[in-house]
Amino acid sequence: MDATLRTPTGATRSSAIRTWGPLALVAVLIALPLLPLPEFWIIQLNYIGIYTLPVLGLVLLTGVADLTSFGQAAFVGIGAYTTAYLTVNLGLSPWLTLLIGLGLTTLSAAVIGAITLRMSGHYLPLATIAWGLALYYLMGNLDALGKYDGILGVPGLSLFGFEIGQRRLFYALVWLFVLAGAFATLRLLDSRSGRAIRALAGGSQMAEAMGIDTLRYKVGIFVLAAQLASISGWLFAHMQRTVNPSPFGIKMGIEYLFMAVMGGASYVWGAIAGAGVVKVMEDQLQVLLPRLIGTSGNYELIVFGILLVLLLKYLPDGLWSFVDRRLPRAQRANDWQDAPALSARDKPAAGAVLLDVQAIRKTFGGLVAVNDISFQMRAGQIVGLIGPNGAGKSTTFNLVTGLLRLSGGAVQFRGQRIDGLSPRQIAARGIARTFQHVKMVPDMTVLENVALGAHLRGQRGALAAMLRTDRAEERRLFKEAQRQLERVGMGELLLETAGNLAMGQQRLLEIARALCADPALLLLDEPAAGLRHQEKRALAGVLRQLRAEGMGILLVEHDMGLVMDVCEHIVVMEFGTHLMEGTPADVQQSPKVRAAYLGTEH
Repeated sequence: MDATLRTPTGATRSSAIRTWGPLALVAVLIALPLLPLPEFWIIQLNYIGIYTLPVLGLVLLTGVADLTSFGQAAFVGIGAYTTAYLTVNLGLSPWLTLLIGLGLTTLSAAVIGAITLRMSGHYLPLATIAWGLALYYLMGNLDALGKYDGILGVPGLSLFGFEIGQRRLFYALVWLFVLAGAFATLRLLDSRSGRAIRALAGGSQMAEAMGIDTLRYKVGIFVLAAQLASISGWLFAHMQRTVNPSPFGIKMGIEYLFMAVMGGASYVWGAIAGAGVVKVMEDQLQVLLPRLIGTSGNYELIVFGILLVLLLKYLPDGLWSFVDRRLPRAQRANDWQDAPALSARDKPAAGAVLLDVQAIRKTFGGLVAVNDISFQMRAGQIVGLIGPNGAGKSTTFNLVTGLLRLSGGAVQFRGQRIDGLSPRQIAARGIARTFQHVKMVPDMTVLENVALGAHLRGQRGALAAMLRTDRAEERRLFKEAQRQLERVGMGELLLETAGNLAMGQQRLLEIARALCADPALLLLDEPAAGLRHQEKRALAGVLRQLRAEGMGILLVEHDMGLVMDVCEHIVVMEFGTHLMEGTPADVQQSPKVRAAYLGTEH
C-alpha cells in the first residue's frame, strides 16, 4: 500500500486533516490586529470571537451528534453572572472566577443533560427551550443578581498588573480561546471518542451494539458545549463591564443556532464563518434598513428569515461547505502499518456450547413476535436461522443482542445469562452483529467506520484526544480496521467515504466492523443482500475461515444457496415459532419447510 493516501473529495467532515483554508483563516485572524483597522472593527471581531465559542459547542451537539439545543445562551449567562457577582461583590480575581464559572456550568450541564438527553425527537429541543427560559427568568428575578437591571461595574481583565482593556489585547485573548477550542474540537472528532460522537447521529442501536455508552457521550459533549459557552460568558462580562439577563434569553439561543446553520453546522470552521456573517450583517442591517425603508424597527429579523430559507434551499450545509469544496486536500500518511496488534480475547474451545437460547418469547401488546424459540450453537459452528419474511428472525437477533427485552425465556452465552444486559454489555462479552438494514456513519471514511467496531478495545478518552496523547492507540485501532477490511476484500477502499459505497460494499463494511470487535460469536443479518455472485463466493470463504478459527456464526439469510453451502445446522422459523431444525439436507427434504416457503408440501 502507498505510504500516503489521498482523502476523497466527499470526506470533508470525517477527519481533522488540515487544509489550506483553515490555515489561511488562522493566519488572517492573527494578522488582523496588526493592521491599522478602526477600533470599531476590532471590537466587532471581539464580539464575533465571543459568539463563536457557544457556536462551536453547537457544532458538536447539533451538527455532529444531531442533538438540537436552544439552551447555549443560558450557559453563557452562567459564566457571565458567576464572574460578575464574584468580582463585584466578593472582589475575587477574574481568572479565579473563570474556573469557578466553569465548575458551576459543568455541574448544571451534567444534571440538565442527564435528564433531557434521554429524550429524542422534538422533545429534546422543547426541553432545552424550557430550561433555557427557566434560567433566564431565574437570573432576572434574583435580588442578588440585580434582577433585570443586572450587575454594574464589572472590572476589566488585567494580567500581572497590566490592563488588557477591550480592544487589541482583548482580541488576542478572545481568539486564543477560540482557536484553542477549534483545534481541540478538531482533535476530538479525529479520535476514538470522536467516532463514537459521530455515530450518535444515526440513533443509538448501532452505537450501543458497538459497545458505545451513548448517554455518556451525549452528556459529555453537552457539558463540553456548555463549558465553551461559559468561557464566552466570562469574556462577555469583562468586555461589557456590565451583565443583565437580556443577552442570555431564548432569542439569543435561537441566534446561536442560526449562526451554526449559517456557517455550516457540521464544520468546525463554519462556527467562525457563521458568527462573523451574522454579527456583521446584524449591525449593518440595523443601520441600512431604516435608511432604505424610512422608518425604524427590527426589520433585520425579516431579512435574516429570508436569508435562512434561501440558505437551507441552495446551500443546506452552510457557507463553509461552499468554501470547503473548493479547497485543495492535504495528504494523510498511512502511519499505522508498524503499530503492534491489539490484544485478542480468549476464545472458547472448539465444540463448546457458545449460545443457548431457551424458550425465548417476545410480545408487542397482543402480538406474539417470537414464541418460545429454543436452539443451541457451538464454537466453530455456522448456524443458519431461516424462515419466510415476518418469521421473527431479526427480532430473535435483537433479543439475543439486547436491543429488545425478553418477554420470557433466557439466553446464555458461554454459560452465563446475558438476557437483561444492555447491548454494550453484551458486546463486551464478545458478541458482535450486523443489521438487516445497513447502519453506518455515511460521512466517515470506510476505515473510520470499521474502527468504530473496535471501540471497546481502546481506552483513551476525549481529553487524551484533545492533547494528542492517543495517537499510539489510534494507530493500533486503524491497523486492526485495515486488517479486517482486507479480510473481506475492501482493502482498496480504506479512505473512501462510506456513503459513496454500493449496497454490497456497505454490507461488507458492516461485517468488517463486527469482526473488528474480536467477537467469539458473530451474528450476521442478511449479509449477502446486495452482493454480486463473486462477492457472495468471497463472503462464503470468509465465513469458512472464521469457522476454522473457532468463531461461532449465527446467520440470517434469504439466499438459500449460501445458507446450504456454509451452514452445518439450520433452525427454521415460521410466524415466530420453531418449525424445525437439522442439517441442510434435513431442511431441504422437509415437507414442513416446503409448505412454509411455497405453501405446499410437494
